[in-house]
Amino acid sequence: MYQTFLFIHSWLRWIVLILAFIVIVKSYIGWLGGGVYKKSDNIMSASFVGIILLQLFVGVSLYVFLSPTTDTAFNDFGAAMKDLTLRYWAVEHIFAMIVGTVLAQIGRSKSKKAETYQTKFKLQAIYYTIAILLILSRIPFGEAERLFRQ
Repeated sequence: MYQTFLFIHSWLRWIVLILAFIVIVKSYIGWLGGGVYKKSDNIMSASFVGIILLQLFVGVSLYVFLSPTTDTAFNDFGAAMKDLTLRYWAVEHIFAMIVGTVLAQIGRSKSKKAETYQTKFKLQAIYYTIAILLILSRIPFGEAERLFRQ
């Protein structure tokens, strides 16, 4: 079960990043270029936030129920805070992902309520950019074996 969730979590990351890139670029173009907010923009925004929420659900499932790393960290949390790897997985990664997901959801909610197309695009651009930068800061890109799990 652990390996299955880890595989899903690893590959969902790429869908999140691809959707983030598309939605953020379209948001900046719409905001700065005075574009019309279309149904497809709404669908892409909803898809981005939906996938990011699914990614968080899978990640929290790993974190709380399945990961031997977090089990180790929680057995002696004080010692885990002194170990860079354990601290990263027990605190830094999950915290950044939760905050990033919350920011993406806030951006989605605020942009849906916005009255002008420019404001919709602006809110999405700002919130989604901050969210994805925070998320990118805590993805373990330096560990090649984690990038494309099989």
